[in-house]
Amino acid sequence: MLLGLVLAIVVGALAAAGVPAGGQTPKRGGILNAMLAEDPPGFSIHESATISGVWPVMPCYSNLVLFDPLKPQETAETVVPELAERWSWQDSYRNLVFFLRKNVRWHDGQPFTAADVKYTFDVVREARDAPAKLRLSPRKEWYANIDAIETPDSHTVVFRLKRPQPSLLLMLASGYSPVYPAHVPLAELRQRCVGTGPFKLKEYVRGQLVEMERNPDYFVPNRPYLDGIRYPVITERGTRLAALQAGRLDTSVPLEMTKLMAETVKQNAPSLVVSVIGQNGSDNVVMNHKRPPFDNVTVRRAISLAMDRHAYVQAVRQNGAVVGAALMPPPFGFWGLPDQQLRTLPGYRGSAQDKAEAKRLLAQAGYGPARPLRVELVTRAFPIYVDLASFVVDQLRQVGVEAILKSAAPRATTPTTAARRWIT
Repeated sequence: MLLGLVLAIVVGALAAAGVPAGGQTPKRGGILNAMLAEDPPGFSIHESATISGVWPVMPCYSNLVLFDPLKPQETAETVVPELAERWSWQDSYRNLVFFLRKNVRWHDGQPFTAADVKYTFDVVREARDAPAKLRLSPRKEWYANIDAIETPDSHTVVFRLKRPQPSLLLMLASGYSPVYPAHVPLAELRQRCVGTGPFKLKEYVRGQLVEMERNPDYFVPNRPYLDGIRYPVITERGTRLAALQAGRLDTSVPLEMTKLMAETVKQNAPSLVVSVIGQNGSDNVVMNHKRPPFDNVTVRRAISLAMDRHAYVQAVRQNGAVVGAALMPPPFGFWGLPDQQLRTLPGYRGSAQDKAEAKRLLAQAGYGPARPLRVELVTRAFPIYVDLASFVVDQLRQVGVEAILKSAAPRATTPTTAARRWIT
């Protein structure tokens, strides 16, 4: 169940963060008080599959390119340079050449070179001659079309592709695509970040705080404006909202803020600025397809058809989301299917039609009133996940599936711990 979320982000202290509001000149200084709902699953973004691993760590790193953060919609035209000064497509999009900035240094003082870029993406794509190996590479397939990465000199990198792939540039612009230092072991990067970004890791206290401080040697002159960013770990949603409304926090957690929560915060703290933006979030029901009954594709199809996506948006997200498929739908997304096409697909056509087919498929698989399918639904004990899981239990009940809901305490012990919900 994939949704293009219309996420309400609550932000304060915009001027201190270096984002001009209403033509104001940014002022230097100040600490941005953000928040975390859990400990980050390590500091290695390339081993993380959750926003909890990117949100507090990405300010420490830099990409070759990134999406312009001041543009409301991400497209090929909004990609801007970061560690690369410029880039060039050659041979009909079969070769992507980056010309890198000079005089960039890692936080430990070592110079940044093309070797770091080659190292990073050889490791991520698990190239045969990669000098190191990640515990897990969630986005390995992003780079499966790369045939080789070459470094003609210390500030030029060439991505040679097996076939034309203009989309590679957009994947390199993702927040999940930072460049790692080749001279720092991966095991060390799981415990602390060593980047070229605008902020350096100042302190990490498990279960309490992640704190970043201004990088005085950042390669962009006179940036950043902030002196630092603090991420206190606040695991209870009500406590996070109370701290936000009381002014102890300046921004909400990505993907957490529902429409109703945003309206409540706006009413209780009028000085806060509420911005509604498009954010691609996937609310998932994940089945273990190697175990019965989910090794039967008929059962999996029935479970998918049981989910009323439009009812979920209305009931759980209070119409603060837009139903989508694999890509974010219009008007917030650029490539997603328009609603009139989406509603022709199984699972998106309408509750009565899809649930009737779900019951038929379950009967075909041997389940019904005399032999109901019984499953265990496990979710992480976060409110946004419990809300989804409770909705799923009700949807399954309507097609004759009996689901027992269990909550697992949130934890972040290894980079493989992902913010997911699953059926076993």
